[in-house]
Amino acid sequence: MESLTPISSKFSNPNSLSSLLPPFSTFNHGRKRRKCKAWTLSLPCFSSYKSVASHCKAQSNDRDLVKFENDWRRSIGRGLVGVAAAAAAMFAVYCDSPAVAESLTVAFPVSRAREVNTVQRTLVEAWGLIRETFIDPTFNHQDWDQKLQQTMVEMFPLRTADAAYNKISGMLSTLGDPFTRIISPKEYQNFRIGSDGNLQGVGIFINAEPRTGHLIVLSCIEGSPAARAGIHEGDELIEINGERLDGSDSEAAAQKLRGRVGTTVTVKLQSGTDWGSDSGFREVQLSRDFIKLSPVSSAIIPHKTLDGHISKLGYVKLSAFSQTAAAEMENCIYEMEAQGVCSYILDLRNNPGGLVKAGLDVAQIWLDGDETLVNTIDRDGNMLPINMFNGHAITHDPLVVLVNEGSASASEILAGALHDNGRAILVGHKTFGKGKIQRVTELHDGSALFVTVAKYLSPALHDIDQVGITPDVMCTTEMLSSQKESLLKEKSPAASSLEADSCIMVAEHELDVQESKGTAS
Repeated sequence: MESLTPISSKFSNPNSLSSLLPPFSTFNHGRKRRKCKAWTLSLPCFSSYKSVASHCKAQSNDRDLVKFENDWRRSIGRGLVGVAAAAAAMFAVYCDSPAVAESLTVAFPVSRAREVNTVQRTLVEAWGLIRETFIDPTFNHQDWDQKLQQTMVEMFPLRTADAAYNKISGMLSTLGDPFTRIISPKEYQNFRIGSDGNLQGVGIFINAEPRTGHLIVLSCIEGSPAARAGIHEGDELIEINGERLDGSDSEAAAQKLRGRVGTTVTVKLQSGTDWGSDSGFREVQLSRDFIKLSPVSSAIIPHKTLDGHISKLGYVKLSAFSQTAAAEMENCIYEMEAQGVCSYILDLRNNPGGLVKAGLDVAQIWLDGDETLVNTIDRDGNMLPINMFNGHAITHDPLVVLVNEGSASASEILAGALHDNGRAILVGHKTFGKGKIQRVTELHDGSALFVTVAKYLSPALHDIDQVGITPDVMCTTEMLSSQKESLLKEKSPAASSLEADSCIMVAEHELDVQESKGTAS
């Protein structure tokens, strides 16, 4: 697997990105290897395999097997494993990591089903990563070591890998964090494809509402099968192909929606305006297609200034923070500058987030100097600012950023960075409120573990998690001046949908206000 490179050489010490980036990136990274005395997992009948957990190198040898036979009998005698005749395995942790400084010995029953045995190894690996890096060091006020032993015992009688993975998911759910989860190897491959910008599916972004767990549509990609079928932001997904989604996470649901071009999938939805009632349910059959995930779209809008002149306004919509987002936006801004654009609207509405690295890279396009982009708080309560170093913005033209309830995660990081550093005015509606950052690690079997490792605050130390960002100006037509209201009424049905967008018109008005005050942003 490839490793992520530092965000940019523009970032400065002491909080260099070589140390800060891995915990703050929602994409796979190469796991950092630390030298440990031992992390062994030995199986009876002279079979053994290596396990990697807590980022420590695993070791196994014949001496370990002898030690296992003696320790196993003593462990069974003390009742550490409550399965009398079960085969058992023992592993010991002696790691130099501060988070796992003590030694730990646990005994557990080993499944005779080969595929379940493989998932047991995945369980150990996931458990160790949670133990070392999860943001809540109390693990939601439970004994995390005991939770491993309990889950191992519950997994022992199972016969399928799917059932065993469900036990891992159940263990993770006790942490009380919906964003810490495990996905299967196939789901992880699809996650990587989506981040790379290539996908076959129906073109819908969904997220789990943190309070209820309901799967809510954040947005549909323009021209996608979902958009053509009339699926809208705020709709709730109830079933996919007749299967209820109760308790499913967003990635599991997204996996069910993806598939080969030309195949169909049937979804049952409830309209976002009818939550809590028995009305508004409908079923839609969607034919999967190639989904273009180019994250940047743009247009130049003729803008009539207060003095009557026509200027060029650059409109840039960023739909997701993929690996290519920053580079595509940079090219877009350079092209617009060459065409004489004098002001900008950056549209982050319905952008559910993505790679935190991409969000920070995009911020550098608009900011100068050594500005703080975001503050992170780790599991010990330590706050670490991530700063630029001698940054140089591509443009200093006035900027308005559009946000709404569908703007989440990396969108909120970017909006907060631009707003709190005085670079942009925010227009729209309060954002989603996802202020936690996940690390994604590929496990030995190709599955992936998402772990919440930090929370973030905006540069001005505003807490975003479950709160969101309130814009400077709410997006309502009542906020328009009488001149703009008149212009809105004059819009014909054939007018550009961008020019008729009331939020864009509010943004234009704010740009006029900036110009009248003689401010740069």
